[in-house]
Amino acid sequence: QVQLVESGGGLVQAGGSLRLSCSASGTAFSINTMAWYRQAPGQQRELVARIIGAAGRTNYADSVKDRFTISRDNAKKTLYLQMNSLKPEDTAVYYCNLIRTFTGDNYWGQGTQVTVSS
Repeated sequence: QVQLVESGGGLVQAGGSLRLSCSASGTAFSINTMAWYRQAPGQQRELVARIIGAAGRTNYADSVKDRFTISRDNAKKTLYLQMNSLKPEDTAVYYCNLIRTFTGDNYWGQGTQVTVSS
């Protein structure tokens, strides 16, 4: 059974930094595609950043480029999102997502709240 558990959210002032973590269990880790999504109140869930398969190619939403960095530690089976220069518009619930490479099965974590005050 695949489980994704996020941590690291919280309240931060604009311009500050946070690092989110997502610990995965129940599946191989390094070969899968993993991503961070976010959902603000009244908004659709949107892709923030993604790290693709074993090659580890990354891509980012335009709104977070040059401020956020996605990475993973395969030995720890943990995905990270380093968020710098945070803005109030980054306020949202952030979700970890895993897509299994060979089956396409899609899994979500429970989400962690990030609130950026102005």
